[in-house]
Amino acid sequence: MSASVGYGSAAVDAAEKLREALARHEIAADVHDGYGLALVSVWAGLVVWSNGERFWWNAGWDDRRRCCVYASQQASEVVRVAQRVAFHYARLRRASTRSNPITEGPS
Repeated sequence: MSASVGYGSAAVDAAEKLREALARHEIAADVHDGYGLALVSVWAGLVVWSNGERFWWNAGWDDRRRCCVYASQQASEVVRVAQRVAFHYARLRRASTRSNPITEGPS
């Protein structure tokens, strides 16, 4: 389900297409918009921005430069964007599971 507020902008249209493409990868996402951009909220630390022409997302961290590394792709290539985001999503999920193991049951 989408949480989109403003309809009709190129950014929101692109974000909705990405949300639908991610759903085909069994990834739930929400769309939000404002200030000429749309955001696709995928996972903690994984938000995809769109201006209607391109998508951008944080693809990781560069330890040497001590800064975030961003990925970008044209909005017209939404299937490819969904594949790349799905790959990154899976990597984040695996890292989250490894770093936060559940060792006890509920209290």
